[in-house]
Amino acid sequence: MSHLVVRGRRINWTLVLVLGYLFYLLLGAMVFQLLEKQAEAQSRDQFQLEKLKFLQNYTCLDKQALEQFVQVILEAWEKGVNPEGNSTNPSNWDFSNSFFFAGTVVTTIGYGNLAPSTVAGQVFCVFYALFGVPLNLAFLNQLGKGLNAHLIILERWVHKPGRARVVQTLALSLFLTAGTLLFLVFPPMIFSYVEGWSYGEGFYFTFITLSTIGFGDYVVGTDPNKHYISMYRSLAAIWIVFGLAWLALVFNLGADLMEKFLQLKWHKPGTAEEAITKMEDDPDQPRIHIPS
Repeated sequence: MSHLVVRGRRINWTLVLVLGYLFYLLLGAMVFQLLEKQAEAQSRDQFQLEKLKFLQNYTCLDKQALEQFVQVILEAWEKGVNPEGNSTNPSNWDFSNSFFFAGTVVTTIGYGNLAPSTVAGQVFCVFYALFGVPLNLAFLNQLGKGLNAHLIILERWVHKPGRARVVQTLALSLFLTAGTLLFLVFPPMIFSYVEGWSYGEGFYFTFITLSTIGFGDYVVGTDPNKHYISMYRSLAAIWIVFGLAWLALVFNLGADLMEKFLQLKWHKPGTAEEAITKMEDDPDQPRIHIPS
């Protein structure tokens, strides 16, 4: 078992990692509270003020009737019905939107703005996810293997060890740069143009989606005042699938880098080198790796 030596005392580095992980969560909680709590209070006060103004302008309504109407709006929103617009709004369950929803299920994004409301739909969703999530993971894994296969072919062109390290570094740089442009930089420009978001909002949506966090505060193709092409959300779903594969590999690279750092810093002398050599010699390990 790996240990961290501090002033002659051996400490289990797994325990240190757990404590560091909990500290990271606590740090995030404090920062989010600091940044968002005051803004939430201002929004709540503004909403209450708007309700009072509404009651003053429409004296035929009382507070209870207004609260009931607000409840109706909230229930409609929870069922995926946008309160804006009218009954002529496009259906949330046409083929393009249903295809997009199916993609959010198997990729476990789950925006939360749309969900099946019928018992039959809910039951089907459970079994669809039960088989779809493993299928999606297998598909993403196969995409990763395909990318690794291309890098293996590239490595075969190199015969000298010195060149191998250069090629690996260039391949990694190309992988990160091309993926960043294709999945994180250019898509927000398109979403900003189509949805009317700022570039920052588009980038936020892009990362939150591809990382499968999926808050649901921003979702493409949901504005009732805009006319989208019929395949817009289907194309977005395809982009999500391939973006997931790329970002998953990036996260794996980050995890490998962190593990190597922990091995180099906290393992016994010689153990880190042996572990890294074993990882590099194991054919089942991803061939994409960060040069040390």
